[in-house]
Amino acid sequence: MKQNIHPNYHTITVQCACGETFTTKSTYAKDSVLKIDICNKCHPFFTGKQKLVDTAGRVEKFNKKYNLENK
Repeated sequence: MKQNIHPNYHTITVQCACGETFTTKSTYAKDSVLKIDICNKCHPFFTGKQKLVDTAGRVEKFNKKYNLENK
């Protein structure tokens, strides 16, 4: 491995908009705080509040296109 070409790898604090904080390692500036908008504590997929919405009526459109009836 070549010397002096790799960025320094430091411990940083990540702070979410929901208030959750955790530490991780990164090449981001040393002893800094990385602010993010969403994390695993507040993301709808991980919290179970995700809604699956058929916005374009895709199932009905498919059935109509191939002359299928709901069985």
